[in-house]
Amino acid sequence: MTDKEEIRFAAVGDLHCTEASAGTLRHFFAQATEAADALMLCGDLTDYGTVKEAKVLADELSVVSVPVVAVLGNHDYESGVADDVRRTLQAAGVQVLDGEAVEVHGIGIAGAKGFAGGFGRASLGAWGEPAIKQFVNEALHEAMKLESALAKLRTRHRIAMLHYAPITGTVQGEPLEIYAFLGSSRLEDPLLRYPVDFVVHGHAHRGALEGRTVNGVPVYNVAKPLLQRTFADRPAFRLLHLPVEPEPETSPG
Repeated sequence: MTDKEEIRFAAVGDLHCTEASAGTLRHFFAQATEAADALMLCGDLTDYGTVKEAKVLADELSVVSVPVVAVLGNHDYESGVADDVRRTLQAAGVQVLDGEAVEVHGIGIAGAKGFAGGFGRASLGAWGEPAIKQFVNEALHEAMKLESALAKLRTRHRIAMLHYAPITGTVQGEPLEIYAFLGSSRLEDPLLRYPVDFVVHGHAHRGALEGRTVNGVPVYNVAKPLLQRTFADRPAFRLLHLPVEPEPETSPG
């Protein structure tokens, strides 16, 4: 536990680290370490999902002295070695969540990649060809991963981490034609059953900074390209705060 009154989280996604990124992210990560008590990375950590890219990112993260929690994104699956990417980052001390939950400074964090499929009445249904059913089942599977992770948390304050968006509010600004590929309402369902303090995700580079679930939970789009354009005068991570609950007093004797 910490003696701080609040915990500061630096959240960012869509780093798209390449082999050419060596030496370019250290200052950014050092700024995040100075500003926050923990760093959250919301997917698309690499550009082509290669182990070489993951090793470059791991080396860049070596300047970080606070806990790092991450989920993978679609780009991290591109080369078919997502498990190797995950292991490479884990070996560097990154806690990579895929349906798991962790506790950082007394705050519970549940994470999953998420998936596409659309929102509300425009959600794709599991009907027709096997390929369509498989696509929808993948979205359902990712939602179940998130729900399983949330169900494990017993902390008073909780955060949900995703790569794909759970609501339309944070993808607004993207072309309407690609909304269905940016996230899924199925990811919102677990957030209604297991309330959290806020949700962070990436993926929507041209989306909106903030939105809310139907029950009012803040959702933050922390895609790095979006943050760079919006906050050109400061480092491209979102700083979010949660209070620290005081330790219960123990009676003498």
